[in-house]
Amino acid sequence: MIAALFVETDGVYFGFDDIDPWDVTRDARLYGELWPVVAHPPCDRWGRYWSGGPSAKVKRELGDDDGCFASALANVRRCGGVLEHPEASHAFRIYNLGIPRDGSWQRADDCDGCITQVEQGHYGHPARKKTWLYVSGVPAARLPALKWGPSTGARLDEGFHSKAERDAARAAGVKPRKRLSTAQNLATPIPFRDLLLAIARSC
Repeated sequence: MIAALFVETDGVYFGFDDIDPWDVTRDARLYGELWPVVAHPPCDRWGRYWSGGPSAKVKRELGDDDGCFASALANVRRCGGVLEHPEASHAFRIYNLGIPRDGSWQRADDCDGCITQVEQGHYGHPARKKTWLYVSGVPAARLPALKWGPSTGARLDEGFHSKAERDAARAAGVKPRKRLSTAQNLATPIPFRDLLLAIARSC
């Protein structure tokens, strides 16, 4: 049995006899079993745009996720398994996990687990979606080789650094690119889900 923590209701982890999904209705912070876990803690307050950006009407605090990341990390360390978060997650620095690199598994700074960076575009996501992984309970020699390196997915945004840069591009005839929806951005591709489950099952 694998516990899938902080997952989307009725998403890709639901409907299996050997997966116990914990969505928002169950509060994954309360998980107390000993099955290995796949953890997808919320990333809104940890990523590049944790503050909500310059137009945010409400002041936000870095890492203000009601203890979700801390709980997910504790359960991965306690039970074994894998935690995924977006590339550039401040949580990896604050919780002393290290900065993952693409191309290989590395020993985490906490000396307990291993970390790496991989792009979900290799596993069916429409965007490249760089992702950081932290694994505990699996010997480094048993960790799988991943599809490392750049994938062919689209950017999640147009990549402009300022309104002036965007305006100049529009004046030059560059048309707006349709962005992925929030649901599309957050979705876990089935091949990537299967990879994470396989890692957890190897604990």
